[in-house]
Amino acid sequence: MNRVTDTCIPEMEAMRRIEKAVLEEWIAADRAGEHYFPHEFMYKILRSGKLKKSFQIDPKHSWMMAACERNLPIVVPGWEDATLGNMYAAAVIRGDVKNVHTVRTGIEYMTWLAEYYTKNAKKLRNREGSIGFFQIGGGIAGDFPICVVPMLHQDLERTAVPLWGYFCQISDSTTSYGSYSGAVPNEKITWGKLAASTPKFVVESDATICAPLIFAWVLGQ
Repeated sequence: MNRVTDTCIPEMEAMRRIEKAVLEEWIAADRAGEHYFPHEFMYKILRSGKLKKSFQIDPKHSWMMAACERNLPIVVPGWEDATLGNMYAAAVIRGDVKNVHTVRTGIEYMTWLAEYYTKNAKKLRNREGSIGFFQIGGGIAGDFPICVVPMLHQDLERTAVPLWGYFCQISDSTTSYGSYSGAVPNEKITWGKLAASTPKFVVESDATICAPLIFAWVLGQ
């Protein structure tokens, strides 16, 4: 997301508008002694209608609005390495936000995800199902959540927790061994992220085109 922000999104027309709205939410939560994940603050803004006048598309076409309406959990690792992360750091330095942990951290995301995966993998296993991993793009956004399985196995010794049921990635990165974003799926086997028998797929394309087509097909639309 950083790269898109750096090249495509006007600072004053987008980021500063979001900053004003989210800063109000940060300060309100801080004063109330409350703590939320980054995506939860975004949901608060969408539900408040503060940015409604600035919408440039029909809300029914927004994936963020759809996620908000269903209160879907979104794991956002490395949020600190983004424009909003810089804005939050500035708010803490200025003293607008007193407690740096008002926005919950990446470690808290991982602990939440570990419990979510353990609980739901057990439920699905009883029904002969599994949790698959569908990765859009690369970098920390993909590598962080997929690591929950080896962490559960190797660090918490929850060896009964199953591996990911399948792996699919839409990638526009150069495919190569050792690449953070373009590593081939088989490279994930030795890390304990996938099994040799795990169904694995890589779609080399633009995710903005490909992902909606795949989701439409899966949903039967």
